[in-house]
Amino acid sequence: MFDAPPSTMPHIPFGNYTVSRLILGANPINGGSHLSRFVNMQMRRYFTAERIQETLRQCELHGVNTWQSGPVNLEAYQTYVANGGTMHYIALASDSEQDPDMLERLVAGGTIGVAHHGEVTDVFWKTGQMDKAREYCKRIRDAGVLVGVSTHIPDVVDHIVSAGWDVDFFMCCVYERHRSPEELKALLGHVPLPPKEVYLESDPPRMYKAMRGTDKPCLAFKILAAGRLCDRPEWVEAAFAAAFREIKPNDAVIVGMYPEYEDQVAINAEYVRRFSQMG
Repeated sequence: MFDAPPSTMPHIPFGNYTVSRLILGANPINGGSHLSRFVNMQMRRYFTAERIQETLRQCELHGVNTWQSGPVNLEAYQTYVANGGTMHYIALASDSEQDPDMLERLVAGGTIGVAHHGEVTDVFWKTGQMDKAREYCKRIRDAGVLVGVSTHIPDVVDHIVSAGWDVDFFMCCVYERHRSPEELKALLGHVPLPPKEVYLESDPPRMYKAMRGTDKPCLAFKILAAGRLCDRPEWVEAAFAAAFREIKPNDAVIVGMYPEYEDQVAINAEYVRRFSQMG
């Protein structure tokens, strides 16, 4: 079922590049499941340096030509390219006293685009400091790579579009997953446990609407609610179908893949091929 040649993988223009509409995410590789510390440890155990390289090879085999990650995986990416791999690299970054050379190192390492990190973007949004994110975007522009902003909040995308920021793309989490306990109580009347990582069914339509409000390429992530929709194959299929019904033809999805128990690269690639024309 999942043996179509890579030439059938749909792509989008991305600056002067062409990227696959399915992009490899990095959270499973980094042991960041957003589920539990036990799943985190299992992912870290599985993803040895050798298995990371094999996952990248499998992605290219199925037409996935882009990896989205950050400084932590830059060396693994460079190893892959040095051994003949041809995948692109899109990174998250932000101003950091602990790592002041982060941006320069990513650019030197072959990154084609850098997005201001969504966790930081959203803090700036909630504290009225979006000018700091805009200044970092100017640094990215000066570094000579494509400029992006990542966020989990649809209003952030709307604000940046209306304010005319000089950006090339957005990374958009389809779930506003880190509302404060106060925000959750105001919205739901109570605070679920744990009081973070709350995924609401009503969130994706809001972010998809924001994505359609800009002509810039948007890379949707967490379309599977950080693994919460992975328990049943029909849920996974439905999430991919919903995403491609809602996003623009020049948008893509970023999906973390954990192929220990099933060939998630092949499965996800087939869903993207099947549903890509739905929007």
